[in-house]
Amino acid sequence: MKKYFFIALIIGLTAFPIQAEGFFSRLSWFAEGSILFFLEDNDVADSAPMPILPSLGAGASYPLTDTLRLELTLDFYTTHYHFHSGLNRPVPVEIEKRTARTLGFILGFQAVRPFNVTPDLTLRAYGGLAADIRIVFPAAGLEAHEDMREVRRNTDQVRRYFWSQGRWLLPLVGIGADYTLNSGLALGFDFRVWMPVYRLWTGEDLPSVEGWRLGAGIRLTFR
Repeated sequence: MKKYFFIALIIGLTAFPIQAEGFFSRLSWFAEGSILFFLEDNDVADSAPMPILPSLGAGASYPLTDTLRLELTLDFYTTHYHFHSGLNRPVPVEIEKRTARTLGFILGFQAVRPFNVTPDLTLRAYGGLAADIRIVFPAAGLEAHEDMREVRRNTDQVRRYFWSQGRWLLPLVGIGADYTLNSGLALGFDFRVWMPVYRLWTGEDLPSVEGWRLGAGIRLTFR
């Protein structure tokens, strides 16, 4: 039995590099730049207008069949927040009213349905799940002007809110298009919507647009 086990193990290890090479050879890699719109409707004096944030990202796409692909994406953004005691939640603020700085990494996993319109033009429709991985820390430059104990307390409140009750989980849907420039490069456009599904169970009295996100951007795919 051991003999056959080791024979099978050797065959498996020998075949793995071939299988891995086949897997990676079918991947498409892409870089993207987007504008993110974090919808807000906070009727309080301290809150900034709706954040409109530049974002850089990257991802990979793998074809399961001719009509289905799987994609993994990662988008980066950063902005400022302050925990508003009256609303009992964080609100976006202008830089002069900052307390917490947030670095966000939106990790998305989605199924993609491509539609080949012409040999050079492909449309895409997709949906999946995203995790907003938010790293929250006290904003820089406050040490000489603020009570840092209060700043850290407020920052902790922002962090706890974002990471509690599944607020980091955001289902997404999107559409896109890719135009082939040459055999190894395609130029694309994407429009995405992230949905605040956590509102279904948190029981908060939130404005109707609170938590929704939109993103529009361009994509360069390397084949």
